[in-house]
Amino acid sequence: MLIKLNEVKAKTGLSRSSIYAYIDKGIFPAQVKLGERCVAWVDIEIESWVQGKINARDAVNDEDFINKTGEKK
Repeated sequence: MLIKLNEVKAKTGLSRSSIYAYIDKGIFPAQVKLGERCVAWVDIEIESWVQGKINARDAVNDEDFINKTGEKK
């Protein structure tokens, strides 16, 4: 399923300029060109990107917990 920019912004909390800056840096899924002036993103790619951010946060939290307590959650 393809989604438009407004939905990408809603799902990620990012601004338009941040989305395009992250694409330029290669750290955000690129858009699919649908026509001369029309682009969209693959929904699952955006969801995976968001999940990756959540996983990265959780990994840091797990590492902090281990460092503080010496045990795994």
